[in-house]
Amino acid sequence: MNDGVFDVVVVGGGGSGLAVALTAADAGLRVALIEKNPKLGGTTALSIGSITAAGTALQRSAGIADSADAHFADFDLFPVPAGAVDNLLLRRLYVDHAADTLHWLMSLGIAFHGPSPEAPHTRPRMHNVLPHSGATIHCLANACRARGVDIRVATTARGLVEEAGRVAGVEVDSPRGRTLIRARKGVVLTTGDYSAGTGLLRELAGERYAAIGALNTTSTGDGHGLARSVGARVLNGHLVEGPQMRFAVPRGFNWVKQLPPTRFVARALRFAMAHLPRAALLPVIRMYLTAHLQPTTKLFDAGAILVNRRGERFTDERGSPAFDIPKQDEGHGYIVFDGAIGARFERWPGFISTAPGIAYAYLSDYRRYRRDIFREAASVAALARRLGVAEEALSRSIAAAPVAYARPPYYALGPLYSWIMTTDGGLAVSSRFEVLRSDGDPIPGLYAAGQAGQGGVLLPGHGQHLGWAFTSGRLCGRELARL
Repeated sequence: MNDGVFDVVVVGGGGSGLAVALTAADAGLRVALIEKNPKLGGTTALSIGSITAAGTALQRSAGIADSADAHFADFDLFPVPAGAVDNLLLRRLYVDHAADTLHWLMSLGIAFHGPSPEAPHTRPRMHNVLPHSGATIHCLANACRARGVDIRVATTARGLVEEAGRVAGVEVDSPRGRTLIRARKGVVLTTGDYSAGTGLLRELAGERYAAIGALNTTSTGDGHGLARSVGARVLNGHLVEGPQMRFAVPRGFNWVKQLPPTRFVARALRFAMAHLPRAALLPVIRMYLTAHLQPTTKLFDAGAILVNRRGERFTDERGSPAFDIPKQDEGHGYIVFDGAIGARFERWPGFISTAPGIAYAYLSDYRRYRRDIFREAASVAALARRLGVAEEALSRSIAAAPVAYARPPYYALGPLYSWIMTTDGGLAVSSRFEVLRSDGDPIPGLYAAGQAGQGGVLLPGHGQHLGWAFTSGRLCGRELARL
């Protein structure tokens, strides 16, 4: 059953999909956007909200001289993964348009603070959204609806429809049943990565990754599968970011995430961060520590150990512990250390974790702001009781620690999980975001953006994946408008 004819059908309702839809609609095209989840957002909504861009208005206001050329060159300061394709054409496209993308987002009412430095970048160019990453989805979705984009959630793409040698639509399942949505100009895949796609991970990255869970459990590589069914190829399929050890977000109320992602709230926060004394802002800044924070491996260098739900040490912490955590009961562990180690993580440079460009978290911050994962006790026996593990097992684990634990109090942080954060394998695309076959020819009518259309461009460090998502989506929408 036909369910409408549009100029463009976008598959995926995260940041890149909304950017495609809005840009195409602004050009007068009739656009439908489908999202399999009950609400929009994708991985963008789970992110800190960092966008790395050079030559921005915020940089100029801060007196920072930067350029796309400098940004392009700084990519080479990051290590290149073994066997990786490095698509310099797409890198050039990204750095040349990232600042304009940031300004475009700002014109929609999205506010940023920064820019913040991040090594090895030679200039501060990381911009963080206010009040949280949900602001980008909120503002883009509102703008899409205002332009008449037909947004359909709880709608899953089941297959691409080809007619006369081109992709002409998408077969979907929705609460109305299975239907066909037609596209005159093109279907755009913006379905994110395959970090939760067990089959694709096993095939492209290897069995050890297939056994690890994903931060975004709905990133199953749907777009990759759809495109491959019509002859597309994946570049850098073996590149996986993770597994990374992370603390889960607290289950209770997080007032920062509850702030309405409106222009007024964002501007008020930006004004406060620019003009109020930092001490007055600490309660706001520290609340960002309720994200999925990654503990530093320097804890293990200092002698901290990992124990499981039974209190047993189960890994070489200086090896690859992130692969061993999912094998434990309930898939998590705890970081254990004594007062001597803890004292080394109370002040710069001994932070336990960081929210990029926002805050550093020390042991005292976990004591105050993350009581859900912080345990402190005057003795090993008391710590065992607080963890609910056998004292004998925990004592044996501590006795086997690489350094002697002799200074109370004793600490435990956790539960600590291990997740794949993202995958960098993307569909091969042209500079116009046409999906390419294995022979390099475009598949007529099929496009991809964001991580689904990463196309071999490497995106190291913070803020580049989100920057690419919005930039590639915006440019893809512009290309479709030219057809």
